Amino acid sequence: MFHKTKIATALSMLVILSTATSLNAAPNTVLKVTPKLASTASAISVAPKRSVPSVAEAEKFLKDAEARLDKLGIAAQRAVWVYETNITDDTETIAAQANEVALAAVGEIAIQARRYNDLALSVDNKRKLKLLQLSLSLSDDQDRADYTRLSAQMSGAYGKGKFCKTPGDESSCMNLGQLEAVLAKSRNPAEMKEAWLGWHQQASSYKDSYAQYVEVSNKGAREMGFADTGALWRSQYDMPADAFAAETERLWQQVKPLYDSLHQYVRLKLQQAYGKNEVPTEGPIPAHLFGNMWSQSWENLYPIVKPQGLSANLDISDTLKQKNIDAKGMTKFAEGFYTSLGMEALPASFYQRSQLTKPRDREVVCHASAWDVDGDQDVRIKMCINQTAEDFLVIHHELGHIYYDLAYRKQSSLFKGGANDGFHEAIGDTVALSVTPNYLNKLGLLSEVPDASQDIGVLMDRALQKVAFLPFAYLVDQWRWKVYSGQVKPQDYDKVWWELREKYQGVKRPAASNGDGFDAGAKYHVASDTPYSRYFLATILQFQLHRALCREAGYSGPLNRCSIYENKAAGKKFQAMLEMGTSRPWNEALNAVAGEDKLDATAMLDYFAPLKAWLDAQNKELVVK
Repeated sequence: MFHKTKIATALSMLVILSTATSLNAAPNTVLKVTPKLASTASAISVAPKRSVPSVAEAEKFLKDAEARLDKLGIAAQRAVWVYETNITDDTETIAAQANEVALAAVGEIAIQARRYNDLALSVDNKRKLKLLQLSLSLSDDQDRADYTRLSAQMSGAYGKGKFCKTPGDESSCMNLGQLEAVLAKSRNPAEMKEAWLGWHQQASSYKDSYAQYVEVSNKGAREMGFADTGALWRSQYDMPADAFAAETERLWQQVKPLYDSLHQYVRLKLQQAYGKNEVPTEGPIPAHLFGNMWSQSWENLYPIVKPQGLSANLDISDTLKQKNIDAKGMTKFAEGFYTSLGMEALPASFYQRSQLTKPRDREVVCHASAWDVDGDQDVRIKMCINQTAEDFLVIHHELGHIYYDLAYRKQSSLFKGGANDGFHEAIGDTVALSVTPNYLNKLGLLSEVPDASQDIGVLMDRALQKVAFLPFAYLVDQWRWKVYSGQVKPQDYDKVWWELREKYQGVKRPAASNGDGFDAGAKYHVASDTPYSRYFLATILQFQLHRALCREAGYSGPLNRCSIYENKAAGKKFQAMLEMGTSRPWNEALNAVAGEDKLDATAMLDYFAPLKAWLDAQNKELVVK
């Protein structure tokens, strides 16, 4: 999932102030390339370098910079929207050209901003200067052209990627959605393996482009004083880059015991289903057996691992089909959650301009994303919605981005973004945690609310989505930080990718690599160069926000049974935080809701505590058997 915003994206190639959405596809945020069309000739006026800068000059510079980026943003967002909703060679070229113009402008402004760093400016203006400088700057015309061309090329190749069982026979070709369906529904290991390998092999076609892109991107990071692009990314969180790396490791260690228990239980159940020849008793498990192309979310395994006699879950897919609730109807349900908290109704243009279903006549990027086109009320989502429980949750997630956009639209342009990119991802997922049996029952999508004794089944279903995702969310950027730093060369892309996946996920490649593969590039966020740490942070943060909002709502009881639906007190506190945008450091935004200024995974552990105890007991029993 992604979130594309106007200015925050202009800064992007770059900083990544906002967030995007749908992870598979739970999420996202400001996409790396949100071009802004405009002439670069209209440079911001700056006093000659020999003069001593004044506070008044700095204030004028910032005002002009915001106005310029604002203007760039609207035209560029529309250009990229056209590209992603109609992939052709022409729209790809237009998007690349738009990005090139944007990159030149953002880099120029970033360099100019340095001139005012030592002035005694207001807190807000100091923060704006900092945000402007968290970006790439490519002074060479050819580098800018290469950067934007390679970016558009990789995104386009991913969007058009297919696996053809018989080369040259179009009827035998399957796109990503069709291959994902095989992994989700099949129980034939050979068929799943073929689909998995088929999709991953297509990424090799843009491996060389990615390697070139890394080189150019690092040039832009170094021009701004960063060691490499990875260091730039880690500097987005109001702390030193090394401190951020240590913080993510601390959070991972908090949740690792919970993941280990889930992984062991799933191993034992998969072994029962497929036998020890397919699923080893020790060591990593083949990646194609988890029901998901990247083994990042395991909810499709629920029928295999569901607790005996405790099988209640939140799968409303059949109900959505039976009641003929279409894409717009599903979106209306999600909107209703936000308005029940006291938030505003979506603008009429949202439904007129969003892409809610996959067009039949053209190629599009189906990966779910939320768009803030004009920094005001032209907000949209781009999805290919299906009548599934998963997409029902994804829509709640995507609208979290949209309501964040609407909440901070009165901020100045440089503050129209999430407190950090993890926040932008967490908002909708926090709401999705309130999609409880009671909530679904109120909507008429669940006939009855299961007894509390059935909660283990519901928690299992959610853990397969949330807990299973954490190590993948952690390792994607671990890999890229190594690539950007030069520690990992192109010939070792696959080797290190799978070392990390085995270490953190306990997952291995279904077959040996051919040595020239690019399995990391089979993930959208790598092909689009979208930072992924945001999703790791968001997964931790959503439970922390959920716990705080449930407390505000006066709820007491098991955290997994709390829904803030229709609670105006919780909604008011939530809205106040959203309105802050990125005007203050993220820990102040967190404190506004939770009364805490540090990320803490104990809320997630609290939420899944009943499941953890049950898993540990089951693992002992199953091993004995």
